Amino acid sequence: MVNMWTVALLLLGAVTAKEICYEHIGCFSDSEPWAGTAARPLKVLPWSPEKIGTRFLLYTNENPNSFQTLLPSDPSTIEASNFQTNRKTRFIIHGFIDKGEENWLLEMCKTNYSYSPSQVHLIGHSLGAHAAGEAGSRTPGLGRITGLDPVEASFQGTPEEVRLDPSDADFVDVIHTDAAPLIPFLGFGTKQLLGHLDFFPNGGEEMPGCKKNALSQIVDLDGIWEGTRDFVACNHLRSYKYYSESILNPDGFASYPCASYKAFESNKCFPCPDEGCPQMGHYADKFAGRTSGEPQKFFLNTGDSSNFARWRYGVSITLSGKIATGQVKVALFGNKGNTHQFDVIRGILTPGSTHSNQFDAKLDIGTIEKVKFLWNNNVINPTFPKVGAAKITVQKGEEKTVHNFCSESTVREDVLLTLTPC
Repeated sequence: MVNMWTVALLLLGAVTAKEICYEHIGCFSDSEPWAGTAARPLKVLPWSPEKIGTRFLLYTNENPNSFQTLLPSDPSTIEASNFQTNRKTRFIIHGFIDKGEENWLLEMCKTNYSYSPSQVHLIGHSLGAHAAGEAGSRTPGLGRITGLDPVEASFQGTPEEVRLDPSDADFVDVIHTDAAPLIPFLGFGTKQLLGHLDFFPNGGEEMPGCKKNALSQIVDLDGIWEGTRDFVACNHLRSYKYYSESILNPDGFASYPCASYKAFESNKCFPCPDEGCPQMGHYADKFAGRTSGEPQKFFLNTGDSSNFARWRYGVSITLSGKIATGQVKVALFGNKGNTHQFDVIRGILTPGSTHSNQFDAKLDIGTIEKVKFLWNNNVINPTFPKVGAAKITVQKGEEKTVHNFCSESTVREDVLLTLTPC
């Protein structure tokens, strides 16, 4: 397999010249903006495909656990494989710190096999995202490119022809998970908007679960190598883990248009607008407004470990009973399960006042059937005040319907109150 350095040299190269051309691929120049700039000072050109030795490893429904090697120089390897022109094809391109599936050429799929580039989806991680962009720029009509935390160094702030950009495919979606500045925070990914849809889970810089202590992170359940990689580049690697889990959770990564993550966390971007919310990851191409107008930016939260999918709910409570000091929690119950208790308010609980909050549940609870209310302050109060919720409204982020639940009862602290539809 091609190691991470030869992958990097695919774009950065090792042959000094003004221009070099390779059959079936095209020509490469070391002039600006490709080289000789502040972001890319080295004037070098890519090695030949033969020297790099890229392999294409084909997995299909017929061979899901073992790959078939396809050689662009030997059409018989394609003809003898399980490749079928009536199926969509996805290429996965790794980045600096990985080894695995690699892609440069698309000619193997379209020239001799009547295979439309619109059926091709390139998925590139880190440097591989920009490699996918280069392939797309040389392949008119390419269907889709997904950039998984595209690398910042040598690409951020460069012209579109150098990096991944929306013109590289009919649809370009990008997931940012390590977008803190390279200096001083060692963020590997770029914060620059590169696609039609750019997703910033958890704000795009620090992923939950990536600040475990070093020993627990290195001694990972998936093995020492996986744990070490997570310790070195946990945020950077989260992008492909989110994408992988999105395949099995088609509605678990709803993402909200918002000006910033701060605004999102301040509950200013809920619910989804009339045009809906896209799903980050595999099903982003189902979003009706995916390529309309200017580049679009979306935010969402994920879990801190697998399963990363989350479903966002908004809750509004109108209090009843006596005035008290404390905190209020609610849990939602539906026909598919229930959430755990989430905080709605802490402070003075005034009857008639209304308080709202949003939270991310670990599951889609389905049709909401009831809500359970709990309050406490963990301080002895000799008057034993009773507090209740006259009304609780609940809304799922992707839906317009608001569900109302009511109760005329009040309860002492640490006593559950159940509200039913009204």
